[in-house]
Amino acid sequence: MPKKSVKLYTDDVLDAFYDAIRNNTLDKLHIPHSDVFYVRKAVEAHYGRPFTLEHVEWAMRMEGWTDDVDSNSDGMQPRS
Repeated sequence: MPKKSVKLYTDDVLDAFYDAIRNNTLDKLHIPHSDVFYVRKAVEAHYGRPFTLEHVEWAMRMEGWTDDVDSNSDGMQPRS
């Protein structure tokens, strides 16, 4: 039976990581891909307001981004 993944979002990733270690819940912890952190900084600089990691990751996925690495040398996903 496959494990169910639960995404727990927080902008304080380090505290969430340590809490998951203390509570033995690492299997439920979602740490966003580093791309999400970079994009968040860029959109915050562009729009001049804060965004949550959850919002940025959601928007990236809606635009077709995936955190899977394919065989392209640049790591970019091909558009379908």
